[in-house]
Amino acid sequence: MGGPRPRPAAMTALDPSVALAPPRIAAGTARFRRMSLALFLGGFSTFSLLYCVQPLLRTFARDFSLTPAQSSLALSLTTGALAVAILLAGAASQGLGRKGLMFASMSLAALLNLAAAFAPSWPLLLLARAAEGFLLGGVPAVAMAYVGEEMEPRDLGAAMGLYVAGTAFGGMAGRVGMGLLVEIGSWRSAMATIGILDLLAAAAFFLLLPRSRNFQPTPARDRQAQAAAWGEALADRRLMALFAVAFCLTGVFVTIFNYAGFRLEAPPYGLSQGQTSLIFLVYAFGMVASSTAGRLADRWGRRTLVAWGLAIMLAGVLLTLPASLPSIVVGVALVTIGFFVAHAVASGWVGALAGRAKGQAAALYLLFYYVGSSLAGSAGGAFWRLGGWPAVAGFTAVLALAAAVLALRLKEPRLA
Repeated sequence: MGGPRPRPAAMTALDPSVALAPPRIAAGTARFRRMSLALFLGGFSTFSLLYCVQPLLRTFARDFSLTPAQSSLALSLTTGALAVAILLAGAASQGLGRKGLMFASMSLAALLNLAAAFAPSWPLLLLARAAEGFLLGGVPAVAMAYVGEEMEPRDLGAAMGLYVAGTAFGGMAGRVGMGLLVEIGSWRSAMATIGILDLLAAAAFFLLLPRSRNFQPTPARDRQAQAAAWGEALADRRLMALFAVAFCLTGVFVTIFNYAGFRLEAPPYGLSQGQTSLIFLVYAFGMVASSTAGRLADRWGRRTLVAWGLAIMLAGVLLTLPASLPSIVVGVALVTIGFFVAHAVASGWVGALAGRAKGQAAALYLLFYYVGSSLAGSAGGAFWRLGGWPAVAGFTAVLALAAAVLALRLKEPRLA
């Protein structure tokens, strides 16, 4: 009477004709806690491996008889290879799966860090580091895809926030930990220790991360459609301006940290490697700045926040010019705060400007970001050799000003 009665949920679940979407992960559940810890470990592992050599650049220059620019290749080649790999990793994960690809990337990269630790020559160390960067590209892009597929939409921000926190903590811990480990051993034993710790982190990541339930392997998409999406992102002048901002941002940030160690370990400061590495603790200020930048952008506008971040970076660069050690530390702290503010807002701005090509636009932003780290980080060595710290400061100041001009010329979209 009155039509057919609705079927019970149990019958619906048993009926193969009724398709039910697999449940997504919600905040507050055991699966969310496992996934959050796994993503934190993934971010920690990736960025501790990536940046652990930054405090060692002066040591490499001394032990292998290199110029500062040559020693910076231990980081620049890694970030450059990572930039290329990010473009490939997303497509590869569509056929290979998310969890397995991330675990393989993390564990093989950790093994390559061990290989770099015991490399008998500089070319072999660089080869291991370049391969390590290429493999690490399998984590950032794929982690974002995994979270997008498996998380409840309302909890996406919380999940990605923990991953970003892991990357920030890993970047700081890799730098500071390496400097302190060198104080009690050699740089080779320090790199090996980081490699072993990150192998353990990869194993824990694999055990903790819930298996994918919403991943559907897909064949290679139509090449014409792919080319159109990439072309759409590259043809948008606003996006290209933001990509250039990303290049300049990371160029300033990495160059300042690359050569601050050379300056502080030389007279008149004469700091030890362990003492110099403590400057990376200012990274904690950046972690706080990035978490608040989004809320401020909603109130003041994205263009304003990016410009303020770059202005803070520029002020920090100028504060590093005096010989006063406190002034240098405050200057580096301001560079860090400004970088995280501008990067957090600019990376979100990409998504707001991109149309259908959001994935391609995000990948291109990361590509320019890491290419800036690679090219500017090495170019800074030539400036250091030619004119010392004033030349490095001048180079980075020009990059910060160029980024500010690009950002201020962008029209502010309506905030979502």
